[in-house]
Amino acid sequence: MLKNKLESGFALIESMIAIVVVALGILGILGVQMRTLADTQTGVRRAQAIRLIEDLSERLKVNPNALGNIASYEIAAGTPPAPPDCKTVACSAQDLALADIRQWKRNLQASLPLSDAIVFEVADETLANNNRQLGVLISWRENERTDGTVAENAAYKGVFTPDATGVAGASCPANRICHLQYIQLTVRCTPYLLGGVAAPTVFCPL
Repeated sequence: MLKNKLESGFALIESMIAIVVVALGILGILGVQMRTLADTQTGVRRAQAIRLIEDLSERLKVNPNALGNIASYEIAAGTPPAPPDCKTVACSAQDLALADIRQWKRNLQASLPLSDAIVFEVADETLANNNRQLGVLISWRENERTDGTVAENAAYKGVFTPDATGVAGASCPANRICHLQYIQLTVRCTPYLLGGVAAPTVFCPL
């Protein structure tokens, strides 16, 4: 009788140990799955940011004088003002630039969670007052890793922090992931025939 009780007690302990081992294994698998999902989500959002910057680049190409209106494409953080209505009213190249950048930013904020963007002139080019590039810094909410130490979390997030942008104020906000990319501006040139068909020249507005 005593032997049966001892055997039953050992069986119960073995069962409890087995349950604990299985539970730890399941928790470990769940942890790996959550980490994988978080990394996948980061990749998807970064791909969205790249596509949005490509969309802005295409908008710049459509503007016949994007380079001459480079300042109109600059935009600070926060909700942008309402864009000019270029669908029903004739817009100048400057109005088109304002409409493009403001509508683009509204699309961005609707696409990425708690997202924002800064578009700025690249200030460290060779010649002063001859900037031909725009920097686009997109940020969205950071929810990637909080389960490690402060040093581990900082090291993990370090790869998401962009290098210096060459302009004051264009830095990645705290607790967010950022993507920084540069766009080369162009200007559309037209034939200038004042000298006659025999001596055509090209006019590129500034």
